[in-house]
Amino acid sequence: MGDVLIVQNSGSGGPSRFGGWLEDAGLKLDVVLAHEGAALPDRLDHDAMIMLGGGYLPSEDDRAPWLAGARRLVGQALDEGVPLFGICLGGQMIAEVAGGEVTGGTGAPENGSLPLTLRPEAATDPLFHGLPPVVPAVEHHKDAVTRLPRDAIWLAETRACPYQAFRVGPRAWGVQFHPEVLPARIREWRANGFDPAEVYARAVADEPVSTPIWHQVATRFAGIIANTRPSRA
Repeated sequence: MGDVLIVQNSGSGGPSRFGGWLEDAGLKLDVVLAHEGAALPDRLDHDAMIMLGGGYLPSEDDRAPWLAGARRLVGQALDEGVPLFGICLGGQMIAEVAGGEVTGGTGAPENGSLPLTLRPEAATDPLFHGLPPVVPAVEHHKDAVTRLPRDAIWLAETRACPYQAFRVGPRAWGVQFHPEVLPARIREWRANGFDPAEVYARAVADEPVSTPIWHQVATRFAGIIANTRPSRA
């Protein structure tokens, strides 16, 4: 299997267990600490890319000047069919680059482990098929996708934030939640309107259910990378 470019957009937002699951599947990770000034490649020559989260909007170049290069790489992945997975900011970036809309500070913020409802479209999706109809996932956001790209496939939702997961084209997925986050990370979050102890306890209780689900999704993504590496259409 080939290499996966992982773009890290914040100090605490590393690939965590999702990256570990990809390594378990035989993939080599190339983590670029963009938030620390590490240079992004001019072109995406990797076999796949993961765009991680961060406390920015996808086009907030005045606060995070590397985002312009990150959007360029996302656009290349979409154009060339490179397997792509975007988490939180990364999912919002996929939506925006593909023609959707992202709005800052919209709706009620979501924090901690919350139930996602899978939509009927998920039944035939390469990553989300066969998952339980309601699955727990860790959330931590106040910005959200407010309009999907025209041809996107809508896969999962919550009441507060409808566009929790979607696919653009055959090999690009965006999620608003954090499949990579373990409960311990929640203790590092600033408590803006929520009880950290309560949120942490709920995530711990949900972990036996959520962990195997997101492990399966990561393993499926690794399989897609392996199957598309020789040639991409």
